[in-house]
Amino acid sequence: MKLTKNFFFATVIVSLIMTACNNSSEEKKDTPVTETTSKTGITRSDFGNVDNKPVYLYTLTNAKGDQVKITNYGGIVTSWVSPDKKGNRTSIVLGFDSLRNYLAGHPYFGALVGRYGNRIAKGKFKIGDNTYTLATNNGANHLHGGIKGFDKQVWDATVANDAVPELSLSYTSKDMEEGYPGNLKVNVTYTLTDDDGLQIEYNAETDKPTVLNLTNHSYFNLTGDPSNSILDHEMMINANYYTPVDTGLITTGELKAVKGTPFDFNTPEKIGSRIAQVGGNPGGYDHNFVLNRTDSSLQLAVTVTDSVSGRKLQVFTTQPGVQFYTGNFLDGSIKGSDGKPFNKNCAFCLETQHFPDSPNQPKFPTTLLKPGEKYHSVTMYKLSVE
Repeated sequence: MKLTKNFFFATVIVSLIMTACNNSSEEKKDTPVTETTSKTGITRSDFGNVDNKPVYLYTLTNAKGDQVKITNYGGIVTSWVSPDKKGNRTSIVLGFDSLRNYLAGHPYFGALVGRYGNRIAKGKFKIGDNTYTLATNNGANHLHGGIKGFDKQVWDATVANDAVPELSLSYTSKDMEEGYPGNLKVNVTYTLTDDDGLQIEYNAETDKPTVLNLTNHSYFNLTGDPSNSILDHEMMINANYYTPVDTGLITTGELKAVKGTPFDFNTPEKIGSRIAQVGGNPGGYDHNFVLNRTDSSLQLAVTVTDSVSGRKLQVFTTQPGVQFYTGNFLDGSIKGSDGKPFNKNCAFCLETQHFPDSPNQPKFPTTLLKPGEKYHSVTMYKLSVE
């Protein structure tokens, strides 16, 4: 299901609205984003500056006029605007219209996560006889690549503007960056299809053995309004097992059957119907589901529907797992660009991935990447209206 690429470069519209930084990682002022037309393709607007590198906002528009905006800062999907069943166009992901908001700190809204998405226990793992120590940025554990993971890097961008809008982002993570061994070359390509599929293709190579687990951390609300809870969304997850966690949200190493538990979404259930039974602090889903797979091809993993908007989101992936998170730590302290607070359960995440703490769990699918090997995975978020 890999899409054909065409490398003809079309005209890139550059906004004349520029910003400068007070220092290497701040803007002097918020940058209004130039609105784009509904013409199929990609346009670019200035979005600010980080570490003396220009940051841009790319708008991918398909033949239906639906738009996904992505910045090369952290590979962040800032918005995904599409119509609901009444024709109202709103964004189904949480995000901001200013770089300043992202630089102020946020819980990985829409970001590319790496080198290792999810948690590594105590920030340590071994490859052979060598022990590697990472930052412990989530209690006693390592989370989402560390202090300055891929979500906080400025990526190089290449745009192709032909029949299918496509944005390719590349970044080289240096040996021992955030404690990970090996010079790692990463390429991530976003493609917006005319049938409203956002495909994310991940590729990487290393010159030393390392561990790698790349994902996207978009927060979805299919109503298009974050003041609405997602607890009435209906969810189907094609998984017979999940990986239980301890009080620090570190996997215990078990594969536990979902049958007879609040983790059974093999038939559609409202997200909120059994969420109180999940427990934990602050409570809610933040668990990896072991997907039922027949091979490594692109397969349907999750379906989410919202009766209010009529929107349906399907997630196809080549990955063995998906982290289902219900925005448990959102507390209203962060507000969207329209001033609306992002409260608990106002969005959900579906992070396609290998399993958490796999480097320390020999029974889990390996995340080891060796020189000469090619890391490759594909995830497709497919949106429709019923």
